[in-house]
Amino acid sequence: MDTVMQFERLGVALALGLLIGLERGWKRRSEAEGARVAGLRTFGLMGLLGGILALLAHELGALVLAVGFAALAAVLVLVYLQSVRARDEADRGITSLVAGLLTLTLGGLAGVGYTGVAAAGAVVTALLLNLKPTLHGWLERLSRDELLAVLKLGLISVVVLPVLPDRGYGPWEVLNPWAIWWLVVLIAGISFVGYFAMKMLGPGRGIPLTGLFGGLTSSTATTLSFARMGRRQPTLGPILASGIAIAAATMFPRILLEVAVVNPALLAALAPVLAVVTLLMLLGAALLWWRSPGPVESGEVSLKNPFEIAPALQFAALLAGVMVLAEAARQWFGDTGVFVLAAVSGLTDVDAITLSMARMARDGLAPDSAVGAILIAAAVNTAVKVVLAALLGRAGMALRLTVVFAPALAGGGLVWYLT
Repeated sequence: MDTVMQFERLGVALALGLLIGLERGWKRRSEAEGARVAGLRTFGLMGLLGGILALLAHELGALVLAVGFAALAAVLVLVYLQSVRARDEADRGITSLVAGLLTLTLGGLAGVGYTGVAAAGAVVTALLLNLKPTLHGWLERLSRDELLAVLKLGLISVVVLPVLPDRGYGPWEVLNPWAIWWLVVLIAGISFVGYFAMKMLGPGRGIPLTGLFGGLTSSTATTLSFARMGRRQPTLGPILASGIAIAAATMFPRILLEVAVVNPALLAALAPVLAVVTLLMLLGAALLWWRSPGPVESGEVSLKNPFEIAPALQFAALLAGVMVLAEAARQWFGDTGVFVLAAVSGLTDVDAITLSMARMARDGLAPDSAVGAILIAAAVNTAVKVVLAALLGRAGMALRLTVVFAPALAGGGLVWYLT
């Protein structure tokens, strides 16, 4: 290792320590000099120390790094204990202590050559340290049921998924337990993102944002909630229709995400069509918003707990059923049977048929047929939202959605035809 490379690594080690120290020093800036366990300079020195220890370990052995880490840990613990006794504060968190040890480790990581990883780790560390009020605020708003839902998601993804057999069973061997459950985990994860984004940001952010994240969780649930709200408050019809249009538009990027994970080969055919539909729907939603009577800050959407075992099992059963029916339709009726099944599935759900078609395209179904089936299901599901708005809301809302959805679907259909 030449001298220039050594200086570069030590420079990164010092810089990442200063970055973490900047956050810690700013956090404790009101305290008197010497009252902090560690500040800007100390964290910078700890990062540099980690880099130097890593260089020494390269020459003298890994024991040098271990001894240095243990020595710094002992010093930090002693200083922390003295600080607690001196101030007798109720807040006895060890965040700064752990951050110091992490700074030394990241400095060592930079010293052995992983400068990019070390720098990224320092940025994430500083960000997490600075987000304490935000993260604690989220925890305060988290209910026990939602915490349990997070743990259940971890159970099905980390504990259950790895032990399931990865092979086909049943008719035509289309039922793969591991693949089906992995798709359940995928859908649950996407729904989690939308649910907790709405939960943490709050429905008071406005109807468009509520429609965006509500659509990521369930565009149908968002449509139902906004349609009922429109019946109770007719003057909000245009802005609520805008929220439904945003939720419906969110469904198409969600489809692309699912396909990208399961079968990226279909993206080249799907992406242009769904991109046009999404853009036209968002444009229509913007026009509805612009013509609305005024801003509204209330946009409550009745979304269920993001994960429960029973609904997950129901979705797994639905997915398995769609897979069997789709393969049967293909075997018995060809592409026509697949398209009919897609249209029927789209009446209630798009995820199951999307995942089934994407997977079947890897196992023999023609890519064009899979893409066509996904687009048919998405178009039918979009039309269902207009029907729901008419039945549960008012005719004016359904008319506005028709004006937005029809050109968007026509535009997407035209792109599909031309490509």
